[in-house]
Amino acid sequence: MFARYDRMAKAFTRIGKDIAMAVKAGGPDPAYNPRLRQAIINAKGVNMPKDRVEAAIKRAVSKDSSNFEEMVYEGYGPHGVAILVETATDNPTRTVANIRLYFNRAGGTLGTSGSLKFIFDRKGVFHLAPENVQNPEELELELIDAGLESIEKEEGGYILFTAFADFGNMQKALEDRGIEVKKAALERVPQSFAEITEAQMDEILELVEKIEEDDDVQAVYHNLK
Repeated sequence: MFARYDRMAKAFTRIGKDIAMAVKAGGPDPAYNPRLRQAIINAKGVNMPKDRVEAAIKRAVSKDSSNFEEMVYEGYGPHGVAILVETATDNPTRTVANIRLYFNRAGGTLGTSGSLKFIFDRKGVFHLAPENVQNPEELELELIDAGLESIEKEEGGYILFTAFADFGNMQKALEDRGIEVKKAALERVPQSFAEITEAQMDEILELVEKIEEDDDVQAVYHNLK
């Protein structure tokens, strides 16, 4: 139970930062701020209470609120597994020191910006409930002009993939059709994978979990097969 509450608290913190950055970038009215609309949808997806969402928006409008800087760190964990870390921080010096420490303690190395560009593509990823996809083939044809690259079945629904530049086009296309999105984000999708043993995998997952526990970390991606 405590582990579940801890995961929920971390999810709320990360969504809160997404809301803050969205408000700073495009204002507090979701009707005119697509990034904020999507953050609110993602908040609902993790059952974040409405009053907490509203409080996060109000804090972001306040002059005393923190300004979060988005930073990306790239490196290799043990056994050559690529790991990319997205953060939102009000203290980049603290954040990079912590991330480097996690890599070093696990026997990995923190690389330079862009060093994993050939491994990860940044994609728009939209998760839809199954009831919103009556006919996947028909929906695919409808959304090609909005930048749809592929639609895949997942447990509990479907995933739509777009290029990074088409994220906004797809968001608008789904909104125009009244198709509810469970979660959407710009994610790092690996294009090549590292094959390792089960024991080695445990080492990588332990490192990933340690990084995810950091309050400045928004998302962690790896290329484990």
